[in-house]
Amino acid sequence: MGLDRLVPFVALILALVSPAASADPPELPRGKGDACVAPTDEMRRDHMDFLLHQRDLTVHDGIRTPRFSLVECVDCHVQRNSEGGFIPVDAPEQFCEICHTYTSVKMDCFGCHATTPDSASADVNTAASVVHTGDVLSVMSYRVTPVPEGGGTDAD
Repeated sequence: MGLDRLVPFVALILALVSPAASADPPELPRGKGDACVAPTDEMRRDHMDFLLHQRDLTVHDGIRTPRFSLVECVDCHVQRNSEGGFIPVDAPEQFCEICHTYTSVKMDCFGCHATTPDSASADVNTAASVVHTGDVLSVMSYRVTPVPEGGGTDAD
């Protein structure tokens, strides 16, 4: 069999045995909110573009917005184990890992970024502040740590 006939044959076999050949996408654990920041089909298709755009706004322009923040994604989609601890989103059968395994796409986000929320601030309120930077309007998200009774900080 010549190489020109072998390549299409191998491609066909790989397409038939690939997980992506399945018509149904995998079931994912539900996030904490009522709805995602974008429709599911859009997030499945474009989330990496959203994250890269968010990274460029944050790193290059100093603009932080919570809508497509990886921290916000992890906070919403992280699951807890039976002891109440966080399960990393890139662990087997968890939110990020399920789709990335299904599509055979390597994740490189979590070489630097946290796979679970900061346990010290995971259950505190999130506040938003509107900031004007030139002619750009930015909404910044930050954690609000409750003040202990007596008004001081834990360090006092």
